[in-house]
Formats: sequence, C-alpha cells, structure tokens
Amino acid sequence: MAGYFSNHSQSRFLANSTPNTSTTQTQTTANPPSATRPRAPSSKHFSTTLSGDEKIQNKDKPSANGSPNGSPLVHPLRHTWIFWFRQQRGPGTKITNYEEGIKKVSAFSSIESFWSLWTHLNPPSSLLPTTDYLLFHSGIRRPVWEDPLNLPGGKWIIRLRKGIADRLWEDLVLAIVGDQFAHCTSPDDEASDSPTGARGKEDNSSANGDGDEWPEICGCTISVRQNEDIISIWNRRDSDVLVKERVKETIRRVLNLPAATVMEYKSNNDSMQDKSSFRVPPNTDRTPLS
Repeated sequence: MAGYFSNHSQSRFLANSTPNTSTTQTQTTANPPSATRPRAPSSKHFSTTLSGDEKIQNKDKPSANGSPNGSPLVHPLRHTWIFWFRQQRGPGTKITNYEEGIKKVSAFSSIESFWSLWTHLNPPSSLLPTTDYLLFHSGIRRPVWEDPLNLPGGKWIIRLRKGIADRLWEDLVLAIVGDQFAHCTSPDDEASDSPTGARGKEDNSSANGDGDEWPEICGCTISVRQNEDIISIWNRRDSDVLVKERVKETIRRVLNLPAATVMEYKSNNDSMQDKSSFRVPPNTDRTPLS
C-alpha cells in the first residue's frame, strides 16, 4: 500500500507533432487533406472525442486502470478516518468548552480521497498558535478524552521545536493511514486469530462499522503553540505496557527519530484529572526534538 502514497504524478501528455519531411515545399504547393483517424485518448482522465464505431468497440473494453467502465480505480484503506480542526482562540474570543472549538473537516476511506483532502490542508507551519489538527478513527464520535474508545487509553507526546513539524506530521499521518501500526497488538489480540477467539473478534468488528476490529491507534494530533509544536499519538489501552512500548518503537521507526528523542506518555484518565493534555510532572525531561 505504501507505494500508492505519493503526492506527485507524472504527466502522460505527450506532444503529438508530425515532422516536416519536405524542405523544398513552397507556399504555392498545396497537398489535398488526407483522411485522419480519430486520435486515441491520451489520458484515462482526459479523453478526446471518439467516433461512434470506436465508442461501440471500446464500450466493454477494460481501461488501462483495470476498471471496465473507465472510471478511476479506487484503493480502499483498511479503516475510515476523519480529519478535525480546532479553531484558534482569537483576541476577545473565549471558548469555555474544548469541544466547542472542534470542527469536522472530512472523512476518507481510500487513498485517492485521502490525497484529494490532504493537498488542500495547510501545513502546520502556516497555522496560528493555539490551533490543532486532529486525525481520528471514524468509530470515535468526538476526538476528546471522554469518548468511549479513548477513555481507557492515553497518548505518546513529542515536543518539537518550531520549524520541523511539517515533515514529521505528514510522516505520522501516512503511517497511521497506511496501517503501519497494525502489529502493535497484545498476545490476547494475537490469540483472537485462533478459532477460540473468533467470537470476540466478530463482536468487536460489528461495533466498529468498518467491517474489521478496532485498531490500537485511535488517532493523532498536532498542536501548534507559540513556542513549540506538539505531536501526540493516541492509543486505546493505557494498561497494556507491551502495546504501549510497541507503539512507541513504531513511532520512532516511522518518524526516523534519534535514539535520544524524549517521548512522554500520559493517560487520558490523568488528563481528565488535571484538565490538561500535555502537562507532565515537573521532573520530566521536556527537551524538545531539534
């Protein structure tokens, strides 16, 4: 699937020019126009007009992308995801409830729909301070601590110096959407693949609505602040130490983080207690990633 994640496409429009084979032709010499066949489509997205006979001949012929009716081939994702946006608090504007500032942008369930949305989102570096992007699984009704799927979990937190968030945020989003965290499971999850665990898996997928079990990763956020940018990766189970470590190591790998990078973990229950997503004990090393 990773091979499809590209924000660049190579143009397939080629110049159709006819070389001039005669150098002695003068303006007074006129050649009778010859009958020309209709030109074949040069792109699967932009077709030239075909004659009636060719339309009939090509009606049931598969297109270059494998779709019999000529429509673009869609590459579905394993899960449906939703982008959210939390508006910044402008001068004189006070938001008394965190949820009041969260706005849904759009949902996507295929690689094509993801890129059509992603290319229209401004990078974090262009956002004003106190602004958040949130990407969460469609089964999560609201991207907040109190959501039933988020409540028993927590988040890994990475603090970034200003100016480096754009690449890391894109790499993280691609890793989550591209299912790079699928192996972050516990032994109990792996046992569910056996016949004895099949029932539990069916119950889980029926609640999901995506036709599959819930992923361990609930979502991720980037919080643009005045002096730093903060990335957080939310997972479902705070109590499972093994799963949390697998998530942590996967984050290091997909973001290519140095070994000395400081990563903090905070449960959503702790966040509910102190009313803060990113506040950590004072003795925690908070050196931001350079």
